[in-house]
Amino acid sequence: MPRDDRDAASGDVSPPHDDLTELLRVYQSARNGHGPDHTVAPQAARRLGLDALTLNMLAPDGHLELLWCDPAEGLGPELDNLQYTLGDGPTLEAARHGHTVTEPDLPAADPARWPLFLPAAARSPLRAVIATSLRLGAATIGVLTGYRTTPGPLTTTQLRDLDRLGHTLLNLLHTELTKPPDDTGPGTGLRLYRAEVHQATGFLAEQLGIPMGQALLRLRAHAAAHDQPLTDLAHTLLARRLPPDTFNSAK
Repeated sequence: MPRDDRDAASGDVSPPHDDLTELLRVYQSARNGHGPDHTVAPQAARRLGLDALTLNMLAPDGHLELLWCDPAEGLGPELDNLQYTLGDGPTLEAARHGHTVTEPDLPAADPARWPLFLPAAARSPLRAVIATSLRLGAATIGVLTGYRTTPGPLTTTQLRDLDRLGHTLLNLLHTELTKPPDDTGPGTGLRLYRAEVHQATGFLAEQLGIPMGQALLRLRAHAAAHDQPLTDLAHTLLARRLPPDTFNSAK
């Protein structure tokens, strides 16, 4: 019987191997006020059998805030931004329902599962995904999502390692959420990847005299209709290369 199957059958949890030990440094880092960019081992995603990892925090208004990616650019943030633009996909499903979402073979997935995300993702190298909700009690406060360019499920060991990393990142999110607003001590190193989107949303809302939520919906609709990354659209709007009146006709 393979080692992974023996572990699962016996219920034993083996000590962390060297790669995982490096990943778990983020736990102590969070306690010391540092973020994953400085402490998670390089190529953490590949150590877990993945091509990309993203960490999102669930904001009070229900939107997901992208905080960390490995690698910092490429597949992970691109797919995360795609879901944010479309309002559809595995990361959002995990956040809404508070459970782990897996799809080991996206081309074979039911088209009704993510009707907007799946056709768009088909134009990318993505072939498998796993999104794990990070929960404090009954409350979901974040989502850790792993992406792969090859189909197939993760092994038992890989799933266990991903779960351990999720728990350490949950500790980091808890540190971020419970830090007093006037705390002058070191931060966690987390940053908002979509800060420009929030700025553009506020700018558009003010210029058109509409609620923030409606302004964001108009930005999303325009980005989706023109097959444009939402962050690029936000930058264009803030740079005054696109007049706010462009969005008056958005539905």
